[in-house]
Amino acid sequence: MPSSTSLPAPSPNSSLVDADAVSDLYKVMGPAVEISGGSAANTMVGIASLGGKSAFIGKVAEDDFGKIFAHDIRAAGVAFDTKPSTGGAPTARSLILVTPDGERTMNTFLGVSPELSPRDVDADLVASGRILYLEGYLFDRPDAQDAFRRAAEIAGAAGREVALTLSDSFCVERHRVEFIDLIRERVDILFANESEIMALYQTRSFEDASRQAKTDAKIAVLTRSAKGSVIFKGDKAASVPAAPIRHVEDTTGAGDLYAAGFLYGYAAGRPLDICGHIGSLAAAEVISHMGARPETSLAALVAARGL
Repeated sequence: MPSSTSLPAPSPNSSLVDADAVSDLYKVMGPAVEISGGSAANTMVGIASLGGKSAFIGKVAEDDFGKIFAHDIRAAGVAFDTKPSTGGAPTARSLILVTPDGERTMNTFLGVSPELSPRDVDADLVASGRILYLEGYLFDRPDAQDAFRRAAEIAGAAGREVALTLSDSFCVERHRVEFIDLIRERVDILFANESEIMALYQTRSFEDASRQAKTDAKIAVLTRSAKGSVIFKGDKAASVPAAPIRHVEDTTGAGDLYAAGFLYGYAAGRPLDICGHIGSLAAAEVISHMGARPETSLAALVAARGL
């Protein structure tokens, strides 16, 4: 359950906090906007808003936040049938502090989310999908890594494609070897922002990281905030500008919605640069307001732009 509020000058970064820390921070925060979220969940909601068909596999607890999350994602048109956890860790939440210029600092309590295991992977659902999308945030626990590999194996055996978003540079630094192995062995489409891809390849140069990414991934989709994005497939590259926006309210969810637009276009067989333009348009919509899920029909925005 991400929450957004305006507080003075935190830096735009992300950190993991424990249950006590998230509780203490919540007590001293000002009034907040509480919205269901989660990176991959936001992406699936974006795909539904574009008119696509999507489903989500993820852990929530049998608590108030878990019930709200389940209601909201289903109401957005996303299939969600993972059974809630009982008697253990609570549903995850992230307290997101947003500055007047729209930058955010995320304080994330993962709660029950990393307890996703291979038992939670719905083999029939994975095999029926056009693309399996994996979220790197959950890579800290062995069970979650096993769930990733299990889902990727099912998708591969069914002739489906596998996409991975690195999600967080700190998580990448903790598991870079495992991520690189997964990318080389199982991943067809890699999503990463500038800091994540440089953390993966331990370089201070985006250009150096890009060269390695396009070697390891069949398709590498690298976002660069206001600089737009670059999409690599073999020796081909497409540069896509960021979609114009009058005012940035909250950058939370920009990467999630870019991935939604790209995947929607890709699943529909659109050229890679058009996929990037749809992603940029979806990202621009979500950063124009508080919260990480679209408030306007993305399908209508895409139609209005002739994409």
